[in-house]
Amino acid sequence: MGETPHHDLSLLIQAASAGDEAAQARLYEGVHGELMRIARGAFRREASGHTLQPTALVNEAWLQLAGAGPEFTGRAHFFGLAARAMRQILVDHARRTRADKRGGGKNHATLTEVGAVDERFDVLELEDALEALEEFNARLAEVVQMRFFAGLSVEEVAEVLEVSPATVKRDWTYARAWLFGRMSDNESD
Repeated sequence: MGETPHHDLSLLIQAASAGDEAAQARLYEGVHGELMRIARGAFRREASGHTLQPTALVNEAWLQLAGAGPEFTGRAHFFGLAARAMRQILVDHARRTRADKRGGGKNHATLTEVGAVDERFDVLELEDALEALEEFNARLAEVVQMRFFAGLSVEEVAEVLEVSPATVKRDWTYARAWLFGRMSDNESD
């Protein structure tokens, strides 16, 4: 994952976290391609005609990451925070769009494998269910965040979370079923 070797990326993350501005610039250059890939993956699941573009998503996520001044504990932590930032930006954008339309037309998303087509769900409804999943099991929520919002492969998620691909597959299957159940319960209320 990424254009910069893992060891170099970890060193850049440490230096950037310590306040080294040159390291922050090199870190951005080193992760920009990967962040763009993640953003393009997120947009494959968005409705056509989306007013936010992948480049804007990456730039806004980077500003949040760099501006908040978090101390990244390593590569996995950095990409986890990047996925969370992108998720929140997309959710905030959906909320603004819905508010602008005064409830008309829903922003939809799918919880299927990347690129597959399945039943569609409201992004904001999904966000509520994902927050509940996070309270239930944080790792399951992280897997969904990285697979769905960041578009990472099973192998990439396993690498970031430092678990086996088989564990990620089980978590992904369980988390999707949990979220479908939660969202179905909300529809029948």
